[in-house]
Amino acid sequence: MTATAPGPTRLWLAELAWSPSGGLRRDVLIEASGERITAVTPEAGEQPQDRVTRLAGLTMPGLANAHSHAFHRALRGITQAGRGTFWTWRERMYEVASRLDPDSYLELATAVYAEMALAGISCVGEFHYLHHGPDGTRYADPNQMGRALVEAARRAGIRITLLDTCYLSGGLAADGSQEPLQGTQLRFGDADATAWAARAAELWSGPGMPGPDARPGAAIHSVRAVPPGQMPPVVAWARERGAPLHVHLSEQVAENRACLAAHGRTPAQVLEDAGALGPRATAVHATHLSASDVRLLGESRSHVCFCPTTEADLADGIGPAGALTAAGSPLTIGSDSHAVIDLLEEARRVELDERLASGQRGHFSAAELATAATATGHASLGWPEAGDIAPGGLADLVTVALDSPRTAGAGTATALESVVFGATAADVRHVVIGGRDVVADSRHLLVPDVSGKLAAAITATLDHDHGRSGHWDGPDLP
Repeated sequence: MTATAPGPTRLWLAELAWSPSGGLRRDVLIEASGERITAVTPEAGEQPQDRVTRLAGLTMPGLANAHSHAFHRALRGITQAGRGTFWTWRERMYEVASRLDPDSYLELATAVYAEMALAGISCVGEFHYLHHGPDGTRYADPNQMGRALVEAARRAGIRITLLDTCYLSGGLAADGSQEPLQGTQLRFGDADATAWAARAAELWSGPGMPGPDARPGAAIHSVRAVPPGQMPPVVAWARERGAPLHVHLSEQVAENRACLAAHGRTPAQVLEDAGALGPRATAVHATHLSASDVRLLGESRSHVCFCPTTEADLADGIGPAGALTAAGSPLTIGSDSHAVIDLLEEARRVELDERLASGQRGHFSAAELATAATATGHASLGWPEAGDIAPGGLADLVTVALDSPRTAGAGTATALESVVFGATAADVRHVVIGGRDVVADSRHLLVPDVSGKLAAAITATLDHDHGRSGHWDGPDLP
């Protein structure tokens, strides 16, 4: 199979196909014109070989990675050495953040997004707060870092929702007082939420923006980083554009305690007071919630994004996924810090974590988890036309092998269960995004050597000297 640009008509014959709207079907003929699906015919039978591309295995809609910090990929392995907490991990993350500039971030993010494409991810929600220079000085173009991320996604062949993040304070002290930005945090901040809104608007009004494969979104970093009085301009910015609004919520018990000390309200209640909850909102992590918090999120139909490999890696805890979905919150999935980039692993861990917490099996079906990783995830990122295999939708297809050591022996009736609970990103064989082949036979067609590009970009980031000691040999900071 070779790279194919979107043409007038393309045909694929999927041995097995699963979609949220159609379920599991055999011999599915999928027809697309340009980037859109025009017809889906199950039980299509044999087709002329010169007309169709055959997809052996299970074909699903493209996966949506609803929460990403691309630069965290440089920490993989390093922060697994030794001990610590979320807060000690954060200091190491800040060190990496201090080393990036627009050029190096473009290289790193391109490689990270290419790794995502190899894992079947067709769209990423990038929670972006590396806005300015390392000391907080604005670049000549104050959105140069954001533009680098949009360009990186384009080069890797995936779509992006750039969740431009408002980050104004360094945290909440134990007594609830607001701390100023300091050190690396200075590059995250704008003067206030109004200044953030003006800068974010400027990004999307520039030439060629947003483009067909990028859409705007907003984010309130957390109640630690945005005081309640500064939240309304962010909420208004997103509402005016019909854009997604994401927020880190109750990832740490310490965050909840400080918020209660400062405001007499839980983080979820603070967001509700600011008008930040609702169907366009996504609460990321939502780990340590009270029963009333769960009701608030569910009744407002706010999405929740679980990132189980990161939440386990950082010892955050296990969030109440079952209670949240039962209350009415749609579930989405993200890889967050990219401890691994594998949405199949993330999806099954939601169910497996529920089993560990409850002592019971069978909370989320394979179809529910796959829907979270496809249709619901895309909707939370502002791409409601993606995440399904149906006429009118975007032609995003991911084919997972059913003959690998992990999936061999999969039965037809339980093929989706075999993929969701047994397959990994390494089993993704083909990826089509917007009618264009991006991955063929497990090979990225736009970024020829993804491993080499990752190695080069990560090495350059960790070796880059911004007046510090240069090379990072191990888990201790320079």
